[in-house]
Amino acid sequence: QVQLVESGGGLVQAGDSLTLSCGASGRTISDYPLGWFRQAPVKEREFVAAISGSDSSTYYGGSVKGRFTIFRDNAKNTMYLQMNSLKPEDTAVYYCAAAFPGTVVGSSWYSRGDFYAFWGQGTQVTVSS
Repeated sequence: QVQLVESGGGLVQAGDSLTLSCGASGRTISDYPLGWFRQAPVKEREFVAAISGSDSSTYYGGSVKGRFTIFRDNAKNTMYLQMNSLKPEDTAVYYCAAAFPGTVVGSSWYSRGDFYAFWGQGTQVTVSS
């Protein structure tokens, strides 16, 4: 069983940067596919970014591509989301998630919530205009 805990959320201004962390315990996640999702009030959950467990290939949702970067530090058993040029529409609760290790799937699976078996509790990011 993997436990995930997000941190690093907060209140920032438009144009600022913020880095979210997703720390894992219970298992080493170096070979786990990992992802970030977000959900704003009265909106559906949205895929943000993912990183594969095999070769650390990365995938991004269209609204964040070019502004956000996902990466992992296996030594710290932690995944990160570097967010630059933040916009008010990035305001949401951000969740990290992990899929079962050794999972080999096509790239389209990474944006699906049902691909992931383990989820964190979320961290709030608020971007003021």
